[in-house]
Amino acid sequence: MAEKARVGVLISGRGSNMAALIEAARAPDCPFAVSLVLSNVPDAPGLALAREAGIATAAMSHKGMKRAEFDAWIEAQLVVAGIEWVALAGYMRLLSPGFIAGRAGRIVNIHPSLLPAHKGLDTHQRAIDASDTKAGCSVHIVTAELDDGPVLGQAEVPILPGDTADSLAERVLAEEHRLYPKVLADFVTR
Repeated sequence: MAEKARVGVLISGRGSNMAALIEAARAPDCPFAVSLVLSNVPDAPGLALAREAGIATAAMSHKGMKRAEFDAWIEAQLVVAGIEWVALAGYMRLLSPGFIAGRAGRIVNIHPSLLPAHKGLDTHQRAIDASDTKAGCSVHIVTAELDDGPVLGQAEVPILPGDTADSLAERVLAEEHRLYPKVLADFVTR
C-alpha cells in the first residue's frame, strides 16, 4: 500500500471526533494517518488522548494573539511535521483567510447540522426550535466563509418527540464518529 496521507487534527476540547479518526487510522487499509494534533486550548482533554495513542501534540493559547499570528504558529507546526491534510475536530476558532488560502482544498471540518442549515453554534437547539424533523452532521471543505464550503458527506438522524439539545447531540455525535473517518479517507484519496 502507498504511504498513508499525513493528517493534522485541530481540536479545542475533548477530541471525540479526533479519537474516531485515530481509531480508523489504525486499520491497515486506511489511507490516512493522524500524525499531529494541535490545540488552541493547552489543557484540552483531547491532547491527552492523542498522546496516549502515541501521536505528537502541540498546544498554545490563542488569547492575546491576532488570528493570522496564531495561524502562522499552526502552519509552522504543520510544516515541521510534514502534514498534507488538516481535519478540524471540534476546533472552536475561525481560521484566517491566509491560512485557508495556503491550504485551499486540503482542510475539512465536521459540523453538527445538515448544512447549509444551522451554520455556527447551538445547532441542535436551533434545529428543534425550527421544528425540523431531522438533524445530523456534515463534513465539508473549509473555505473563508463559516461552515460554507462544499459538503463531502452527511448523516441524518430523526428529531424525536421530547428531544432536547443534549439528547439530539448525543445521537448526532454517534453519526459524526461514523461519518468523519469514511469521508476523510475518501477525501485524501480523490
